[in-house]
Amino acid sequence: MNRNYENDKIILEKSKRGVQKFVYGRTILILLLVCLQIGLIAFVFNYFGNYLRIAYSTYTLFSIVIVFIVINRAKSPEINLSWAIIILSIPAVGAILYLYVEFQMINRYKNKKLKKIIMETDHYVVQDEEVMNSLRADSKSTASLAKYLAKNGSFTVNYADEVKYFASGEEKFERILSELKKAEKYIFLEYYIIKEGYMWGEILDILEEKVKEGVEVRVMYDGMCSFSILPFKYPKQLQKLGIKCKMFDPIYPVLSTHYNNRDHRKICVIDGKVAFTGGINFGDEYINMKHPYGHWKDTAVMVTGKAVRNFTLMFLQMWNLDPDRDKKTLAVIEENYSDYIDKESDERTVNKGYVIPYSDSPLDDEPVGKMVYMDIINRAKDYVYFMSPYLVLDHDMVTALSFSAKKGVDVRIVLPQIPDKKYAFALAQNHYKELLTAGVRIYEYVPGFNHAKVCISDDTIAVVGTINLDYRSLYLNFECGAILYRVNEIENVKKDYFSTIELCEEKTLKNYKKKRALLRFVGKIIKPLAPLI
Repeated sequence: MNRNYENDKIILEKSKRGVQKFVYGRTILILLLVCLQIGLIAFVFNYFGNYLRIAYSTYTLFSIVIVFIVINRAKSPEINLSWAIIILSIPAVGAILYLYVEFQMINRYKNKKLKKIIMETDHYVVQDEEVMNSLRADSKSTASLAKYLAKNGSFTVNYADEVKYFASGEEKFERILSELKKAEKYIFLEYYIIKEGYMWGEILDILEEKVKEGVEVRVMYDGMCSFSILPFKYPKQLQKLGIKCKMFDPIYPVLSTHYNNRDHRKICVIDGKVAFTGGINFGDEYINMKHPYGHWKDTAVMVTGKAVRNFTLMFLQMWNLDPDRDKKTLAVIEENYSDYIDKESDERTVNKGYVIPYSDSPLDDEPVGKMVYMDIINRAKDYVYFMSPYLVLDHDMVTALSFSAKKGVDVRIVLPQIPDKKYAFALAQNHYKELLTAGVRIYEYVPGFNHAKVCISDDTIAVVGTINLDYRSLYLNFECGAILYRVNEIENVKKDYFSTIELCEEKTLKNYKKKRALLRFVGKIIKPLAPLI
């Protein structure tokens, strides 16, 4: 009895602390200030109501004109349709909201600056023509894909050195600890989520030791963490340890649409020799020390050799999007990229296949992540397999997957059965019937949540990275990945895929509707707004 009483008392105390943290913390302040801004806008509309009613017909006509502009944009038809619905549903406000979003100066400034940084730094990673010619002789279509990526971000194709695929967060965690301990010059970490706990604690201990040894350590994480996961001043805490730290677009109590473009990338670079990417963030659930959604299935990949240069440059470009400044003069501190990218190395790698690390920016209206997936789907002859936590697709992707299946290609998608976001799971249900009817096979990971982002096709090409099969990854977030072509490790990617399928329930036209009437109804209701969520 006493033990139960003590446990209840501990749980109650934790609950109180959680409520107090929410009420007095930064999250509630941001919400209150945003609500205040919304209330002020509503007050203005109400106070000047008579004038607005007189102008309502003008607003309506204006909204119709804006709709015609929207539907003629060279963007995803689904995104255009979502905006058209919003504008016509609330004509007095929708058109203004659209113009407010489209003419956000912050995004325009950031896109212009990122393009400038890429132009000024592309000479640090130069394509080896011997490698490109070798790839072209092997596969003209893959060489064309490499050329596309070079054009949209200066990403080079490289001979594969060591490539290691990790079928779980636990495997990656063990290897990344080992590699971090070997660091001699620098460590770059860019992750969407960092959570305090065992996983991050073990990594942070190594980073502290490396700083003492004279190793330069930089950490960058997405500012959404500041909203609910980490203290807003957490970068200063790390800086006191000698670690350079930045938040990407921290959340402030100001209405702005640029918050919608998150840094979803996961990059670790050590000494320019080793790089990691994949779906695994720094949080205890990623190594199954916590189980908020059952067993957490995730994947990652490690590359070595010259392919690491792409990741190094990606990191530095993003880091310098918000440049460091001298504390006294506030002058911009110029980055010396050559300190981190050894372009003079004569080191040659034996051809063990090819690796193309790449990234995708939502600011340039070029959906690189989507185009890579589309290219692989359209070229597939025998099979194309995906793992993704979400399935919220545009018409292009649905058509490509369906047509490939109708041609006789074995098309499969592994999704979670226990979702982390109910609305995303509801939206996924909208695609089941059409894809299943076309012959696409859909599996749900029974033990829990599948967070892996993997594509593999025809035993020759695979992608491991951060890019989900949803609008947010394909259009709205900063993302990255690594294309593996004719790399031996692809065999292990395929083995892991089938090992995962053994733990899945295959959905069919007969069973996919089981106990999901409400979920499917919600999915249909929110589908028109899916591209903007």
